[in-house]
Amino acid sequence: MELTAFDKELLNVLQGGIEFVHKPYETMANKLGVSEERVLNRLTELKKAGYVRKIGAFFNSDKLGYSGTLIAVKVMDEYLDEVAERINEYPEVTHNYQRRGEYALWFTFITDRPERQAQVLAEVKALPGVVSLMDLYSQKKYKIDVRFKLK
Repeated sequence: MELTAFDKELLNVLQGGIEFVHKPYETMANKLGVSEERVLNRLTELKKAGYVRKIGAFFNSDKLGYSGTLIAVKVMDEYLDEVAERINEYPEVTHNYQRRGEYALWFTFITDRPERQAQVLAEVKALPGVVSLMDLYSQKKYKIDVRFKLK
């Protein structure tokens, strides 16, 4: 599926944020000069095609009492998929991805209870095929706003 000019406009507006109003997609449609139905239908198609993964809110987790961490996992190659699937079962995991290198599996984890974090990390460390893991907790956050300007 090739992105149309309208798709690019829609995705640019979407990346700018959805207004917190009663009918956010109608507001978005008004900005684009189209119907709300067109916006909703096209977003559905873009999601099915893999251009949109998720539409949701971002919260300042620290202010809500949560803390997050980045975990690097060293896994035996033959267990990588199985370990990744098990990690994905935890609702506190927000991202999970594979990288090249000794520590091939990386995931982000967020919780409001330190004891829960310790429990999950111990469970992950005990999974078959896991050699070791590193908890790369953040000491200071440097937030950036990433938007991909589509032309």
